[in-house]
This record gives sequence, structure tokens and C-alpha cells, in this order.
Amino acid sequence: MDIRSILIGVLFMLCAQASTWFQLNSQFIWPWAKQHPWLFITIPSIPISIFYYFATTYLVTGFGGSMWPARFLGFGIGVVIFAALVWGLKGEGMNAKTVISLVLASSLMAVQVFWK
Repeated sequence: MDIRSILIGVLFMLCAQASTWFQLNSQFIWPWAKQHPWLFITIPSIPISIFYYFATTYLVTGFGGSMWPARFLGFGIGVVIFAALVWGLKGEGMNAKTVISLVLASSLMAVQVFWK
């Protein structure tokens, strides 16, 4: 396990997941975003793809060539980013179901990173 590669991969994945959230959900936050869907479909697509590509590259490398940990880590990061942005920008609170889902996502990430 290469911690440096994993950390770089996590940074790329954070950027990818946050960018994806804005690409898909800006229409529900800002009226002008809903009026310009093609702007949000086309312009961020290439940078988002680059973020995902390098996130996957570094995570798979960091986990010694194994793809499953990279996938689960990406999923967990996505759930956490989604929850944070929905809470921060949309004002949707956390209920028991959401908190349990976040705990499960965090557990999934911990298993992939810390279980030898």
C-alpha cells in the first residue's frame, strides 16, 4: 500500500465528486443554472473526467493494483461530499437515515484503507 498515491487519489476524488455534485445539482440551487443546462453538461465534463481518471489511477496504484478499494473509496467519498453540499447549500438537514448512511459509507472507506 502506497499512502502517498492514496492521498493524491483521494484529493482527485474529492475534486471529482464535488465537481460532479455542482454539475448535476446546480439547477436546484441557482435559477440561472437551470436555464443553461448545456453549459453545465458540456463545460465541466472534461475537467471532471480528468479528475476521475487520475483519482482512479492513483487509488488503484496506491492499493497495489487492486480496483475494488478504489471503487469503494470513491463511493464513500461521493456520499460524504453529497451530504456536506446538500446540507451546506440546499439546507437539507440530517435525519437518522442519512446519518446511518454516512456512518456506513465511512465504515466502508475505513475497511478499504485500514484492513490489511
